[in-house]
Amino acid sequence: MKGLTSKEEEIMGFFWEKGPLFVKQMLAFYEDPKPHFNTLSTIVRGLEEKGYLAHEVYGNTYQYYAIISEEEFRKGTLKNVISKYFNNSYLSAVSSLVQEEDISLEELKQLISEVEKAHDK
Repeated sequence: MKGLTSKEEEIMGFFWEKGPLFVKQMLAFYEDPKPHFNTLSTIVRGLEEKGYLAHEVYGNTYQYYAIISEEEFRKGTLKNVISKYFNNSYLSAVSSLVQEEDISLEELKQLISEVEKAHDK
């Protein structure tokens, strides 16, 4: 799964939240100064090329829709971070969170409990 820029993530958020959209509809989601229609259209077409969106043709316009769910994106992004920064070690990632005190002892106990429950299924 190819990574996304912050603008691409923002636009994917619209599709995940609102469902299928025409590019023109997306302009309403922005405050002034709104991005130019052509700019949004270019980003949306790029997302389609990356495999995140597809489209249906309606006359002379396209309605785009997400083909990658937000959960799939989240999982793929996490896997990429773990691979890139923690040598594919989830243990190293969690250890880093504990060392930096970004995760409390209670949260760690809860995580262990959840893993144990998932393993028992």
